[in-house]
Amino acid sequence: MSDFDTLGLKPVLLAALKDAGLTTPTPIQDKAIPLAMAGNDVLGLAQTGTGKTMAFGIPLVSNLMDMPERPAAKTAKSLILAPTRELVNQIAEALRTLTKKTHLKVNVVVGGQSINKQIHHLLKGTDILVATPGRLIDLMDRKAVDLRTVKHLVLDEADQMLDMGFIHALRRIAPKLGTPRQTMLFSATMPKQMEDLSKAYLTNPQRVQVAPPGKAADKVTQSVHHLSKGDKPGKLREILSRDMDALTLVFSRTKHGAEKLMKGLVADGYNAASIHGNKSQGQRDRAIKAFRDGDIKVLVATDVAARGIDIPGVAYVINYDLPDVPDNYVHRIGRTARAGREGEAIAFCAPDEADLLRQIEKLMKIDIPVASGTAPKDPVARKPQARGQGRGGKGGQGRSAGAAKPNGNRRRRNRSRKAA
Repeated sequence: MSDFDTLGLKPVLLAALKDAGLTTPTPIQDKAIPLAMAGNDVLGLAQTGTGKTMAFGIPLVSNLMDMPERPAAKTAKSLILAPTRELVNQIAEALRTLTKKTHLKVNVVVGGQSINKQIHHLLKGTDILVATPGRLIDLMDRKAVDLRTVKHLVLDEADQMLDMGFIHALRRIAPKLGTPRQTMLFSATMPKQMEDLSKAYLTNPQRVQVAPPGKAADKVTQSVHHLSKGDKPGKLREILSRDMDALTLVFSRTKHGAEKLMKGLVADGYNAASIHGNKSQGQRDRAIKAFRDGDIKVLVATDVAARGIDIPGVAYVINYDLPDVPDNYVHRIGRTARAGREGEAIAFCAPDEADLLRQIEKLMKIDIPVASGTAPKDPVARKPQARGQGRGGKGGQGRSAGAAKPNGNRRRRNRSRKAA
């Protein structure tokens, strides 16, 4: 691994990196930056928290600095697509640290914010457009953006975009982009669909991989508690009480469950907030800022936040409910042990989640150490929930205790699109 100043970066970029406290590239950056700066298509695979944003951001900014002409009205020179508002905002913030002393402009378009303001900002054109696919298509339909001048395309967290059903949006967007162009695709996991996606949109890509897909960061300590749904609230409070000052991210499967769980914690005196698809963008931004600043110690979230939180200080990730999609477990626990730090990932597994746990362990090729309880010998299959139950219906705690919505990839994708 080398220092940034050996990668042939422009002085203004080196100064920006130094101002941001970045002096040594991570492994994914060290391998991807030279390839991308040379104009190659890049397929980058690395664990979450290893610096993928700068791995594509640095060469993108460097290449755009060689294009001094101002963008025409409503056009963009480069496009970065990401699945969630939080991730889009995080990417844009990172890129602005690189471009603050250059002529380059970074614009963001996401759902949940005024589309008229976004149209106004795009009128002057932009060098780097960071967007969620759904809102970008809305702007395309309104003829508010012209993508024919886009010569650099980045697909960040592409596997989550596939899981959330954005492949259809990508098929609408890609034909509108300029050619020839450079395409970079980055992800933490590599499902079969990702292979197909890379073949469809990348040309002779250089593959950069610094860890096996589906593997957690080395400094994440994992454990699982086997317990009943009814015992989850007590176990959560027991764990939180051990270190009241630690930043802890708690994942719930549903929006309703996250909100109910947060309110219960607040009522018991814990300093907690929640983010999920029913929160406005402003509410989500304020909660994340308060969590980053340490004003909030416990943040309860759905998977909408699994890839949108880049907060090095997160000490614990607690999977109150195991995710329906095993890959999402990897992304959830990637919110801790970031930037070389240590972290702890704790999972709760009710009897009807035992099969989900087995799928996670199969993906990661590990046996997660058991902290308490005993795994059932014959896992209870999770059953689709009857309509009209769950939100305070029979059974005591409803979905907030871990019950699931009806199974089906289509419904999961629809929920995810609404959340983003």
